Amino acid sequence: MKNITFIVYIFVVVVLCAGCGSAPSQTAVPSEVTMTKEVLADKIKGGWAAKTIGCTYGGPVEFLHNGTMIQDYTPIKWSEDRVKFYFDTFPGLYDDLYVDIIFVNVFERLGLDAPADSFAISFANAGFPLWHANQVAKYNIKQGIMPPMSGHWLNNPHADDIDYQIEADFAGLMTPGMPNTASEISDRVGHIFTYGDGWYGGVYVGALYSMAFVSDDVEVVVSEALKTIPAQSDFYRCMKDVIGWYRQYPDDWKQTWFECQKKWTSEVGCPDGVFAPFDIDAKINSAYVIMGLLYGRKDFFTTIDIAARCGQDSDCNAATAAGILGTITGYANIPEIWKESLYEIEDIPFAYTDVSLNKLSELGLKHALQVIEKEGGKVEESQVTIKTQKPVAVKYEKAFEGHYPVDKMAVNTVLQDKTEWMFDGIGFVLKGYVKCADEDYVAQVEMHIDGNLIETANLPVAKASSIDDRRVDLFHRYQLQNTTHKVGFKWLNPRKDAQVYLGEAVIYSDKQNFNH
Repeated sequence: MKNITFIVYIFVVVVLCAGCGSAPSQTAVPSEVTMTKEVLADKIKGGWAAKTIGCTYGGPVEFLHNGTMIQDYTPIKWSEDRVKFYFDTFPGLYDDLYVDIIFVNVFERLGLDAPADSFAISFANAGFPLWHANQVAKYNIKQGIMPPMSGHWLNNPHADDIDYQIEADFAGLMTPGMPNTASEISDRVGHIFTYGDGWYGGVYVGALYSMAFVSDDVEVVVSEALKTIPAQSDFYRCMKDVIGWYRQYPDDWKQTWFECQKKWTSEVGCPDGVFAPFDIDAKINSAYVIMGLLYGRKDFFTTIDIAARCGQDSDCNAATAAGILGTITGYANIPEIWKESLYEIEDIPFAYTDVSLNKLSELGLKHALQVIEKEGGKVEESQVTIKTQKPVAVKYEKAFEGHYPVDKMAVNTVLQDKTEWMFDGIGFVLKGYVKCADEDYVAQVEMHIDGNLIETANLPVAKASSIDDRRVDLFHRYQLQNTTHKVGFKWLNPRKDAQVYLGEAVIYSDKQNFNH
């Protein structure tokens, strides 16, 4: 009987231990964390410096590999002068940073309680090149549509795009160990551009940075930060899947990539990605970020290399993964082969700003100290005590609910005084552009649906520089009845040297279209 009992005991221990191998090391985050100001400053500088490095590393392959990974034999080059090269030749690469800087400057100017409108106006008037959800938000703000409606999916077809995800770093770097405070900041700022899963991408990134100050266990950071996202959201489910696949395939990031590809790459919102391999959706790109973090196992090169080689928005994903890891390890522990690329530029302001990398780190420390005190911590002469927060899920919201892309129609016509076209469905997004020799010209066009005037749109000229006030997609409308609709356009101020071109239209139904 003793032998049987002993055998059962051994069996139970073996089973339990086997289970331990697949579970995360759930190191508890204490209710208070004390660190020296020097360590805090080093972590903040590590976050910003590593983000700059990661953005630069992935820059040459950004959106060159869509729907496919970057194979191991494909070189991604690096050199000591790489960052300086992009500073000089393509400063627009660093939209990951110069948009962040706008928000940091607002906090510096107006304090921690700065309202959403202040961030929105500063952003819209900044004068730097923008794309996707950012550019739509800028247009909306210029037309008087302020946050949160400037980022709402009914006003922004790119609401699920990656935009706030790549510029939410500031929210986490100024809230060490306080992910809920980061989420509150993201509520104010992130809804300028995004909604639903697009907003959750930024909330999650803010929480990842915040947790990176108080845990050096990547699995803990990734899992704890996810608690800020509602469990019923697709974003949460996607990240949860990645964590699960990592545990199932701990040594094979490519298998996890394939699982993501099968389940989470059906674009719904962004008209550039619907029915195309291009995918700027926040979910899949956040998945690539945490794949880099998990499979990188705190090795700097492996982390950014995997995040970049997952494809799609390779520079942004490598930048985010690097920034979070740089916060965990601190600037001092970033390998010299990467840091040396920053020495030439660390006191040069990022394009379109007056803030350098060193200045950004100084401001980040200043604001973090303010937040620590405001949230009940202590700031002493040489150290700080952070009152940490248990992550709480933000509110649930979903963009494009009940809308399924079913067709892409080639309207492809130049607008005359009046133009009409028809479609079957509940919504559409019509791409196009305005050309004119006079770059200050703004076309005024009425859109009618089924004989009813829906809007009179101001359509600025699309300038080659991208630093403009253009409307990314000429027209869109959702939540119509599921029937045949006639869409008409009337050009109110035509001129001979101008052209309004109507391109492709993505059509939505209230039912999915499966042709198999």
